[in-house]
Amino acid sequence: MTIAILALQGAFAEHQQMLGRLGVDSVQIRKLSDWQEYAAATNADGSKGALIIPGGESTAMQKIIRDEELFEPVRKAILQGMPVFGTCAGLIMLDAEHLATMDIKVRRNAYGRQLGSFHATDTFKGIGTVPMTFIRAPYIESVGEGVEVLSVVDGNIVAARQGKQLVTAFHPELDDDLRIHQYFLKEMVGI
Repeated sequence: MTIAILALQGAFAEHQQMLGRLGVDSVQIRKLSDWQEYAAATNADGSKGALIIPGGESTAMQKIIRDEELFEPVRKAILQGMPVFGTCAGLIMLDAEHLATMDIKVRRNAYGRQLGSFHATDTFKGIGTVPMTFIRAPYIESVGEGVEVLSVVDGNIVAARQGKQLVTAFHPELDDDLRIHQYFLKEMVGI
C-alpha cells in the first residue's frame, strides 16, 4: 500500500522518511490532481488508501487545503473510513472546527509560542514509553464518545484515536522511534 501525505506545508518530508525507514511507499499530495490520481490508484473515492496530515501551521494548512480544493474530497474519504494520522497541526485539522472528522475539542498553541516547545518521554497506550517532541503544540481539551485517549502528559491529552483516525499533539516524525508510525500502520491501516 502507498500512504498519501498531505504536503501543503510543514513536516511532510519527515513523515515520508519515517515511512521509508519502515519500507512503506508514500506519495505527496499538493493539489487536487495529486489527490485524484491517488484516489484512482486506491479506488474511486480514496477510502482504501491512508493519509498522514503533518505538523506545521494549521491556519496556513486550512487556507491551502481550501484553495487547492482538497477540503471536501479529503474530508469525504476520511468520513468513509480512510485511515488518517494527524500530528500537531494535523491533529487540529481533524477537530470539530476544521475537517470535523474527529470528535475532539483542541486548544491551539496550548504551550505558548516557539519558546514553549519542549521534549518529554511518556507513556503511549499500546506501545509503552515514547519520546515526544512538542513544538508550539496543541492539546486535546475534551473528547467525545468513541474517542480513546492514548496518552496524557502533565494532565493534558496529547494522543487519541477514533476508529481509523489517530492524532498526536507532538511530532513522532522528528524522533528516531518508529513505533507510533508502526502503530498507525498496524492498527489503522492494517499492514
